Amino acid sequence: MVHSILLMIIAGCSRATSAQVTPAAKPPTPAPVRADTVSLRRVLDSIADAHHGVVGYSVIDLDNNATISRRGDETFPTASLIKVAILVTVYDLVAKGDLSLDDQLTVLKIDQVPGSGITQYLHPGTILTVHDAAWLMVTISDNTTTNLLLDRIIIRRVWDKMEALGLKHTKVHSKSFRRNSSVAMDSSVKYGLGVTTPNEMARLFELLARGKAVSAKADSEMLYILERNGMDLMLQRFAGGARAAHKHGETDQVRTECSLFYLRNRIAVLTKENKDTRWIVDNEGNLTLARMGEVIVNAWGGVPKAAAPP
Repeated sequence: MVHSILLMIIAGCSRATSAQVTPAAKPPTPAPVRADTVSLRRVLDSIADAHHGVVGYSVIDLDNNATISRRGDETFPTASLIKVAILVTVYDLVAKGDLSLDDQLTVLKIDQVPGSGITQYLHPGTILTVHDAAWLMVTISDNTTTNLLLDRIIIRRVWDKMEALGLKHTKVHSKSFRRNSSVAMDSSVKYGLGVTTPNEMARLFELLARGKAVSAKADSEMLYILERNGMDLMLQRFAGGARAAHKHGETDQVRTECSLFYLRNRIAVLTKENKDTRWIVDNEGNLTLARMGEVIVNAWGGVPKAAAPP
């Protein structure tokens, strides 16, 4: 059983084949832990208050039905975190039979965009599958494959899926590095690639953990992909090696990340208007997420010890 979602978003605005994925073996189920949420809120707020920007978070303990939040319903830019919503929409269309993970996508020169990822460097004419593109979009935040998927599924279908899940503020606006493809230009100018709230992104990860975003099977496969995201400079940085399914996002003024930690609870967090826009490991946004991740993991007893061998 998955025991914990930790979703934290820090945003700043100032100056393969389609073979079925086999989910990882489930860890032993530890005894439920009830965190001191009053103390946790106090510590999280102190970290947020010290941050040179605006911080919002939503912490959801699914085992004990406890929630704490800060600016939980306020909208924040997502950067590449919105790719989780795109992933969910892709798997929803596959479940409905409107799309196949084996469908082919051809990389053309006009499709190749800068930023994160490797597909921008591949030879034009390279053929990927939807499955390949989904993995690249999540694990290395590949922008070109994200755009290929959006071309195939249509941006507004992501809106439709999120609204069907009750996430009316979670939207992707355009293709990456293609502002002229925006379906909501005013919001696109304000928020960039996508927008969400702490509560809504936390809820999306909660639905994935519960197998209710698409289906138990599809959600398990998506979490398997998210667990293989190699970026660990934010929430995972001080988390003691905690196993997690997560997605991050970055621009000059934005740092975001959502993590599903396999602990004893479910959680979510966000920030915006960061003063530190440097692209360095110790960017203040990175460190703020790292500290909050450490505090939340420890609030629920830290990383579970490995089970003793039989």
